[in-house]
Amino acid sequence: MIQRRTFLTWLVALCATGSMPLAARAQSTDRASSFVKATGDKLVAVVNGPGSAAQKRGEMTQIINASVDVDSVGRFCLGRYWRQASEEQKKRYLDLFHEVLITNITSKLGDYKGVKFTLGRSRPQDEEVAVSTTVDRPNNPPTAVDWIISNPDSAPKIIDVVAEGTSLRLTQRSDYASYLAHNNNNINALITAMHRQVEQNASG
Repeated sequence: MIQRRTFLTWLVALCATGSMPLAARAQSTDRASSFVKATGDKLVAVVNGPGSAAQKRGEMTQIINASVDVDSVGRFCLGRYWRQASEEQKKRYLDLFHEVLITNITSKLGDYKGVKFTLGRSRPQDEEVAVSTTVDRPNNPPTAVDWIISNPDSAPKIIDVVAEGTSLRLTQRSDYASYLAHNNNNINALITAMHRQVEQNASG
């Protein structure tokens, strides 16, 4: 299951670099930084701004759908089981993955009132760009968060976040694999559990 800590990491908060010319690399990192700053500013504005819970959920959903490659992250998190799933299971899983992410984020918005973030440096990372930020919440120590951005030159999307050295994608993939291993590798069991999680988040 996607855990509550996911909210913090997603909030601000998803050509090989060795052969890329230095000028092109600089442009890629600049574009990625601008993308992360714009996305983070929008998210923080929703969290700290006025509006009902329903309004904020709608605004958050739009921002996440526009800035995060949720389908790509979802496929990665299911790992080898993605190839084993039927087309119907894939569709149900991805639909629920979207819902789990959104409801986890929106169900705890009040806990993050006053959040802010500071943009750090950017660096090429394989075919992506990693953008470093520091996330500050009232009464909590600062958290170092790296945003991994795909296609920085054309259609930038967040494909992973790394909070204090821990990758969201890898952690979630491990959680799903562990759940499936304890449930006879039954993808329908995972889908059912995700559906329950959405209902619990919505009611909580």
